[in-house]
Amino acid sequence: QDYFTDENRVLKKDPQQDYHLEYAMENSTHTILAFSRELHTCDTNDKSITESTVRVIWAYHHKDMGEAGQNYHGSNRGTKSLRLLNPEKEEVLSASLPYFDLTNKDVPVPDKDTTYWCQMFKIPVQHEKHHVTKVEPLIQKGHENLVHHILLYQCSSNLNDSVLDYGHECYHPNMPDSFLTCETVIFAWAIGGEGFTYPPHVGLSIGTAADPQFVLMEVHYDNPSYTEGLIDNSGLRLIYTPVIRKYDAGVIEAGLWVSLFHNIPPGMPEFVSEGHCTLECLEEALGAERPSGIHVFAVLLHAHLAGRAIRMRHFHNGEEQKLLAYDDEFDFNFQEFQYLKEERTILPGDNLITECHYSTVDRIRMTWGGLSTRNEMCLSYLLYYPRINLTRCASIPDIMEQLQFIGVKEIYRPVRQTWPFIIKSPKQYKNLSFMDAMNKFKWSRSEGLSYNELVLKLPVNVRCSKTDNAEWSIQGMTALPPEIERPYKTEPVMCSSTSCLRCSLFTTLLFVVYVTASTIGNIGPFV
Repeated sequence: QDYFTDENRVLKKDPQQDYHLEYAMENSTHTILAFSRELHTCDTNDKSITESTVRVIWAYHHKDMGEAGQNYHGSNRGTKSLRLLNPEKEEVLSASLPYFDLTNKDVPVPDKDTTYWCQMFKIPVQHEKHHVTKVEPLIQKGHENLVHHILLYQCSSNLNDSVLDYGHECYHPNMPDSFLTCETVIFAWAIGGEGFTYPPHVGLSIGTAADPQFVLMEVHYDNPSYTEGLIDNSGLRLIYTPVIRKYDAGVIEAGLWVSLFHNIPPGMPEFVSEGHCTLECLEEALGAERPSGIHVFAVLLHAHLAGRAIRMRHFHNGEEQKLLAYDDEFDFNFQEFQYLKEERTILPGDNLITECHYSTVDRIRMTWGGLSTRNEMCLSYLLYYPRINLTRCASIPDIMEQLQFIGVKEIYRPVRQTWPFIIKSPKQYKNLSFMDAMNKFKWSRSEGLSYNELVLKLPVNVRCSKTDNAEWSIQGMTALPPEIERPYKTEPVMCSSTSCLRCSLFTTLLFVVYVTASTIGNIGPFV
């Protein structure tokens, strides 16, 4: 039966029964229910099922429900974030396919909230082209909440084996110079995600001169409780094949360049940031390397704790296309590549906007773009083919008008010696840093809304990067954000009620309860 709950967590029978039992089965160890429901039911007591993240909550009692109502589930409960319409693509891979592991070796995780650990590896497959067909996370047992994300970067091919000797904290002043040559993201995994299987016609190329020889694995450890004595050995497993596929995969990082120029006022129930993969960058890179366009087949949307929704908007010659990817129920603890239902072609003349929605109602200070999970990001990683020499297509909003918004009149120059901006006038901000001044400003919701309107219209600095730290000529240029409709208008939902049981649009959900041998005696017949 179809029930719903209220704010007091009391179960009530839904007058509109939209869940339909397909079959049920019970044996000595399992109870299985398979049931179906329309994706959109027009029932205010049901949540629509979309491509966004869904929080699935489950609970059961060992005894069937009696006349007095449901029994309290006790500890037999749990929750899991899923994309019900985006299951992992399971390709049948030969069990004999070779693989190699890139794992940290006894890394001491510091007792601080955020640590980025970098370790260089040499790809073991050499002298002959192969294709990686699947990447799986290898998370040390018990560290599922400690390891927040893993990025794999391609490094300069001019390095030698001496860089393999040790790992180091990333973005640290004493970080080895060799780490600075690793800018091209070739794979990304984030907490809650599972393994990623490439489509049958695409693979991550390894083994040739154009492919990664050395890679840097960046592991983000999230330790908000400052636990001491943690030792980690997590990493990735790469499964590969000598049977070459038709296309080499590439990755483009799109969105907002991670910096203090990206900031969000406190106390805001909603604040929108936009990162631009500009027409100018795509025009130059695609025009030179692939005028017929590239084909995107998966997207990873990435933000931190304040993130609530992310959309990847796609424009062709100024006309908005269907969303490339979206998650209107973003869960910081569940981030993985979304396979696109249909591959999307990106052409010269296109531009992409990563649109991130945040909530800072529980914060009393500014939230800054940065590496910590308490900082924010607004990024999309596009998996595509065929591979071209474009690794980052992003933007930075202009900073001077942000300063002017809070009343700053003059800063000390040269900026490079006073970063992050020491303010000269007016008096109330004198000798404060940009960050201190923004925190001192008395933010109200109306001020926050005005500030949001401003930053969305600011000119942007274009980031348009190649491999090996090279840049397309457009890098560093200033561009105006395109005139677009805000907010994005979602497509109207066609919903079906219980009167349309045989409509073609439905999803089947499978619910499995495992009952241990010690409790089997308590179970009556399933009703």
